[in-house]
Amino acid sequence: MLNKNRDNLIKEEISYNIHVKYGISKNYANKFIDTLINILIENLKENKILRIKNFGSFRVKSKTERIGRNPKNKKTYIIDKRNVISFKPSISFKNMINNG
Repeated sequence: MLNKNRDNLIKEEISYNIHVKYGISKNYANKFIDTLINILIENLKENKILRIKNFGSFRVKSKTERIGRNPKNKKTYIIDKRNVISFKPSISFKNMINNG
C-alpha cells in the first residue's frame, strides 16, 4: 500500500504495514500509532527532550521574535516567537542509514 507518487510516509501506511506484518486489525493498528504519537508529544511538552535509544533525540527549541522579509514584494514582517522541534539521529541510526 506504499504510494509511489510521493516521498513521505503517512500514518495510514504505517498502520497498514503493522496490520500486514503482525496480523492485527487495521483499527487496532491505527489506535496504536495514534497512542504512540500522543505519548511522544506529551513527553516532549513535559520534558522538552525525548531520547529514543538507537534512533535519536527530539528537542524542543525556542525561536525568538525576529524580522522577516517577503522576497516577492520586499515587505518586512515580524515573525512571532515560537517553539520548533529539532531531531538529531543517533550514531547507530546514522550507521544503519549510511551502510545499508
